[in-house]
Amino acid sequence: MGADGRIWLRHFTADEIRELRVIREHRAWLTLLVNYGLIAASMAVAAYAPNALTVIVALFIIGTRQLGFAVVMHESAHHTLFGNRKLNDFVGNWLAAYPIYLSADMYRTHHLEHHAKTWTDGDPDLSLAKGFPVSKASMLRKVARDLFGITGFKQLIGTTYLVLKVVRGEQVDAGTLPLRLERGPAIRMVVGTIVTNLILFGILWALGHPLLYLLWLGAWLTTNKLVARIRSIAEHAVVPDPTDPIGQTRTVRAGWLARLLIAPNRVQYHLEHHLLMTVPHYNLPKFHEMLRERGLLEDACIADNYAQVLRAAVV
Repeated sequence: MGADGRIWLRHFTADEIRELRVIREHRAWLTLLVNYGLIAASMAVAAYAPNALTVIVALFIIGTRQLGFAVVMHESAHHTLFGNRKLNDFVGNWLAAYPIYLSADMYRTHHLEHHAKTWTDGDPDLSLAKGFPVSKASMLRKVARDLFGITGFKQLIGTTYLVLKVVRGEQVDAGTLPLRLERGPAIRMVVGTIVTNLILFGILWALGHPLLYLLWLGAWLTTNKLVARIRSIAEHAVVPDPTDPIGQTRTVRAGWLARLLIAPNRVQYHLEHHLLMTVPHYNLPKFHEMLRERGLLEDACIADNYAQVLRAAVV
């Protein structure tokens, strides 16, 4: 496709682009229902038949659905969740971001800068991608830190420390935290996180299974960090040409199991998302097929599966 990443637009009509960008609000509600439904189902199975297998499966499903909430937050950051801006931001925060200790408001500022400056020195996500490939030993250490909760605890403590400094009126560098910290939104994030997690705990308590909350917290500390790492590697690490929009980000052909345990809510279509970031997630598969049918993905960065991505990320 060449260095001009907009050449692909010549192969699409204005009506086709307009159709790809159409927001179908029932699809947004369906996405939320599926994510919450899978969390509820995995908790129910663990409560009905508590054993090591059901607990481990629940931890992975919940951790992936928590990433799914981050994807919903990401949609709201792009204003592609709902047409009504107030509803878009309310749902993006209260039903997706706050439960996992994030903020759609602060994420939006960070993320749009990533889109504008992908793979440049000004890209706030650059450090997440340019450190690869790594040795097998390094990758194993990263995975171990994720699954043993070390990454999660560091993120919990680090985020809280930075947020408290911001609340006190101090200036901070968010580092690799995917947020641009501001006092008002930071306070709302802390309050929202406490409220939404208390609601979840209260529901589980009322159902007679308060200990199931440990699955939610445990997944956030462990499996969620692993799938978030895999997602980050897949999107921008070890790409063929960081200077070319068609070669600086990756799409992964994910089967049903990968979508269940690694790639929720069509997050695997990251190349398509960067080409046209105002396409809602449920329209990305259609966009992918249109690009493929028109021969625009022949030189694109596309992986057959996540195992292929991880092999490329290790030397």
